[in-house]
Parts: sequence; C-alpha cells; structure tokens
Amino acid sequence: MIFSDEIIKWYHTNKRDLPWRNTTNPYKIWISEIILQQTKVSQGLPYYINFIEEFPTITDLANASEDQVLKVWQGLGYYSRARNLHFTAKIIRDDFNSQFPTEYKLIRELRGIGDYTAAAISSFCYNLPYAVLDGNVSRVLSRYFAIETPIDSSTGKKIFKELSQKLINIENPAIHNQAIMEFGALMCTPKKTDCSICPLRNSCKSFGTELVELLPIKNKSLKITNKYFNYMIISSENHTYLQKRTSGIWNSLYQFPLIEGEFTEGQLVNTKQWKNLFIGDPIIEKISTKIKHKLSHQLIHTSFYHVKCDEINDADFLKINWSEIEKYPLPILIDKYIKSIILHK
Repeated sequence: MIFSDEIIKWYHTNKRDLPWRNTTNPYKIWISEIILQQTKVSQGLPYYINFIEEFPTITDLANASEDQVLKVWQGLGYYSRARNLHFTAKIIRDDFNSQFPTEYKLIRELRGIGDYTAAAISSFCYNLPYAVLDGNVSRVLSRYFAIETPIDSSTGKKIFKELSQKLINIENPAIHNQAIMEFGALMCTPKKTDCSICPLRNSCKSFGTELVELLPIKNKSLKITNKYFNYMIISSENHTYLQKRTSGIWNSLYQFPLIEGEFTEGQLVNTKQWKNLFIGDPIIEKISTKIKHKLSHQLIHTSFYHVKCDEINDADFLKINWSEIEKYPLPILIDKYIKSIILHK
C-alpha cells in the first residue's frame, strides 16, 4: 500500500479546491466528469458552475429542451457529451424516479458513461472499490512501473486496467482515485516533469532515466483532415437564415447555410448548391478572411460570405430576426465570428 499511501498523503497537501470535490452528489459528480472529458479543468470549471446553475437537478436537466442544453454547453466542443447527458437525465427521471443509480453495473449501462466515469461516480459518491483509469492515471502507472506497452493497445489497456484495480485502496477508494488523478495532473505531468520533488521517486522505476520523457507510449497517431466551409450569412431586411445540423461534429447545433468545398468566389457562385439556394440576383457584399478552426481531428478552413438577397429556397432553413440569434446554440467558430462583427460595427 506504499504507492496509495504516498499519493494520498501528497493529495491532502496539494489538491486543488474544486467544487465537485466538496460534494458526494452523484448528479454533480457526473456533470463534472463529463465536462472534464477532453477539457482542461481551467476551461471546464466556469462551464460546470454555469451548467449547475442552469440545471440544478437531474429533473431540471431532463425537462430542458435540447437547444437549451446545447446553448449552455456551447464552446466546450464534443457536443455528443451534452446530448448524452440530456438523454440520460431523461432516463434517470423516467426509469429511476430522478434518483441516480447506486450500483456500478446500472451506472455503467447509462448512455455516455464508460468504465472511467462509472468508476469515478461509484467511488466518489458511494465509496465503491472501482479504480479510475484515464490519461493521467495511465501516465503515472506507466512511468512508476516502467511499462513500455502502448497504453492504447488492447494488451496495454488490459494491463493498466488490472494494475489500477490491484493498486486501489479498498478502505478509501474515493480518495485514492482522486489522489492518483490529481497526481498525474499536477505532479507526473506530460512534459517538464520535476521528478526531484516527487514523493514516489525512490520507488519509481523510471526515475533518473529517459523513460520519464518517453512514457507513456501510444501506438496511434491522430490523422488531421482538412475541410473547407463556406458559410452564407444572408441578410434579408432584419432577418437571416439558420439551419439545424443533423449529423457530423456539430450535430443539433445551428449554422448559416453551408456550401462545403475549396472554392474561389467565381467557382462558388457557379456551384449547384449556390444556384439552388438563391432566388433572383444575390449580392455578395463582403467575404471574410480565411479563418482556421482546429479540432482534435480536423482543420476547418472557413470563409463567411455576407450576401444580400430578398428571397431564398428556404425549405431547409429557419428564418430568424437578427436580434434572436443569441438564443440558438451555435458552433463556437460561428459564435466568435458573429461577436467579432458586432464588436467592429
């Protein structure tokens, strides 16, 4: 138990004061864990506070509309997380009388909750002995035990899962799990690790070797694909047009009419999409400079075309007053551009 004892001792002295650590409410723990997936604490904290203020209980979240949930989530990315939260809240409301399940198996079966999140909720809220295994934990274990098996391989996943479970403090799994995650976040960091002050250095198999910089090892390298988005910001008196996406990275968010592809202005106005969208003679008043928006797996090259037109084929679009646009959940790329226009008016 030396490993667990040391990180718990370190944790009590060095832990950050975060709101989800001052509660055992499973709803709040669940929200925090989902927000912190793919999101740094510094970025996620204000979203967590705002989300809990908007939806204080599972029932409040379940009773909200999808647009309301996505609007509060706007800017966090990975919007499937928000849609899954909303879906699962309705399941808990309807099937569990708005009471969060207390058994690991039932928690794990909920949509959007994987092994890690189920273990976090089970241990933090109910002190059940299920070990968490995220990127921070994998990094700590790979370095401490000098494990060179790739963490994203099937063999590696099995090794680290079994090891993390073997190491868990059965008497206090909640503190153990929080301690090892915090240790990875603050002490055993991805880069510029200061091993000289690490309380585990005397027993760490990587200490003093190049393995600290090399571990953990990953097999997969993420391939970035380029996409080209041309948004039509159509002005028709005091109105514009939006469309609700039904697939892709921003599913269920609203966007301006989109023509996808790498075009010059001359090429764009001769596309089938342009000719099918506009009725009459649209006037291009302005074209934005090319904006690059980087996601984890995509680089989106975006141009905003400001077009004046009295009439479009609007069967697939929602005509709104410009003053109402802030009510709709938008991709952060579009939201930032709109705000920049307002700022420079």
